[in-house]
Amino acid sequence: MGVTGIGGLFFRSRDPETRAAWYREHLGIEAGQEGIWQQQAGMTVFAPFPADSDYFAAEQSFMLNLRVAGLDELTQKLEEAGIMVERRPEWDTADYGRFARIHDPEGLPIELWEPPALS
Repeated sequence: MGVTGIGGLFFRSRDPETRAAWYREHLGIEAGQEGIWQQQAGMTVFAPFPADSDYFAAEQSFMLNLRVAGLDELTQKLEEAGIMVERRPEWDTADYGRFARIHDPEGLPIELWEPPALS
């Protein structure tokens, strides 16, 4: 017996409807209180970071990491929609995969993670 997965992510928002629509439009996540997002099974990292970590902004208590397929295509689509995408060569490794960062309309950092191909 034990936990079998993450059942939900709940966070405060100044404009929940607009923010949920942004997640639906740009990331394909069925966001909102009435939405149920059926995600694919796969790896999930659940990791507390040190309070003084510089991996993401100090004023944010957490960063959302989303597992993706087709990172290049997704980031191109996001940029075409006017969303700033940050990529760094040092973020991409054979062991961990490829990464990009964006922010939602209220500034929440979102890490897009394309895991390495499993052989």
